Formats: sequence, C-alpha cells, structure tokens
Amino acid sequence: MKIRIGVGPVPERLGDPVPDDLVTELEARGIDSFWLSDLVSSPEAVDPLIGMAYAAGRTERLKLGTGVLVLPGRNPAVVAAQLASLAALAPGRVLPVFGVRAARPADRPVYAVARGSRARVFEEGLRVVRALLTEPVVTHRGEFFELDAASVAPLPSKPLDLWLSGRAPVGMDRVGRLGDGWLGSFVTPVEAGTCRAQILAAAARAGRSIEDDHYGTYLTVVTEDADQRAVDALLSRLREDRPEVGDPRALLCWGWADARAQLRRFVDVGLSKFVVRPAGTVASRRAFLDAFQAELLPLQN
Repeated sequence: MKIRIGVGPVPERLGDPVPDDLVTELEARGIDSFWLSDLVSSPEAVDPLIGMAYAAGRTERLKLGTGVLVLPGRNPAVVAAQLASLAALAPGRVLPVFGVRAARPADRPVYAVARGSRARVFEEGLRVVRALLTEPVVTHRGEFFELDAASVAPLPSKPLDLWLSGRAPVGMDRVGRLGDGWLGSFVTPVEAGTCRAQILAAAARAGRSIEDDHYGTYLTVVTEDADQRAVDALLSRLREDRPEVGDPRALLCWGWADARAQLRRFVDVGLSKFVVRPAGTVASRRAFLDAFQAELLPLQN
C-alpha cells in the first residue's frame, strides 16, 4: 500500500489563521498533503474550501483535503461547482472528505436540516455532488433537491474520489455503498480495523469495490510543549463523546514515539493515509514540523 502522511493546521496561538508561508513550507519539506477542517466556531480555523483555494494558488504539488466538510445544510450543487473549480486550479490535488454532522456541537445549528432527515439529506446530496462532477448534464428529482439540466464546468478530467468520515456501523455501511474511501478520527487501531471490515462488507453487498489504500485516519499528537488546558479540554470532550472507549487518552498520540507506534498499528489493520495534527496550539510551528519530518515522514513509502 502507498502510505502517505499529511498535516492539518498547526496553530501557534488561538485565532491563528493559515499563515502565508505555511503551505509553501509544507511543499518545500515534501509533505504530502494539507487538510482543513470545517469548524465554523473555531477561532483558528478558516473555511476549508476557501483555504484550499488559497493554498492551491500558493503551491504546485501539495495535495489539499477537507477533513471533513459537512454536507447536510449546504447546497450540493454549489459544493460540486466549488470542487470543480478547485480541481481545475489544482488538477490531481483536491481530496474532498464529507461528513454527516459538524464535529463541534456549537457548529451544528449552522448546518440545520429537518429533524430526523440528516442522513437522507447527506446521501442524496452526495449523489448530487457525484453526478454533477461526472456527468455533463444532470436532471435530478429527489426528496430534498431538484435539478433541471444542471451542469458544472469544467468537469474534472479525472473523477474526484469522494471520501466519507464517521465510525458508527451505519456510517461504515454508507461508505461501502456510496464512498470512495474513509477518513476516521479519534479511533483506536482496533476500531479502525473493525471499520475497514464493515466498509468492505458493505461494498461487497452493494456490488462495489474500494481501493485498498483508500482508508485513513487522523493522528492527534500531544507534544511536550502542548497547551495543557487545551489537552484537558480535548480529553473532557472525548470522554463525553466516546464513553465506550473508557480512557480517552487511548485516542491520542502521546509524543512522537507513540505516534510512530500508533501509525504502524494502523498500517497493520489496513490503513495507509494519515493526517497529523497537534492536540492544541504549539509553542513553535517550525519545531512541530521539524519533528514531524524527522519522526513520521520516513514512514512513507
């Protein structure tokens, strides 16, 4: 499998946007990809699609991903048009990953849909996005969306792979039926192996196949200089969100040696794509990237 390791934003302080030289530095260091999360209420986040456009204009080879873009609550035709434009600006470098719901409770009202319909809105919206990105003219009559001879241009010369997130069995079934890959977050290697098996089974039931190297996850690293308040807040949120795990510390990497070990465990269960991010703000972005480059980048093949 082709192991590739990218990074998310590396903020040095709250409210720190993507700095002018970050994406060019990532490319100069030979880092595979840069990922932007959909966090409306976060002071250090930028809109992922706008951030990707900015990064595309500053680089030539760096791949650019959404990790993840919330689809319900957005117009899927507009999303398809935005992705088509990004693919034209940065051919072969656009990596969209979609999610059903916002990661942070404070963001969920922003992406409002009718109660009880979120999963159906997501699935229909994803079909609309895929159709518009692969067909010159699309007419669609669905439960939530209607299109009459709609199109986006220019169509990508190669169809974009549409990855999905999640970890619940219903989400893994959705990946198998509708997705081209899976990007997990805050999962253990054992959980990731189970998710991959569920996706494979769902894809087989649907008469589909997903490429072997289209499975990945975030690795959240707690560095020595991490902001302890941010780490404690993250552990508290994980304790609430993932009570079945027991100790939420198992969902984080405690230093670079643990990150290496965890990455190898994920590879052993069939994952090969990774997005590394700090658990909060860092004292030095350059030091974080130096450590990343020394400790994890050699694990790419």
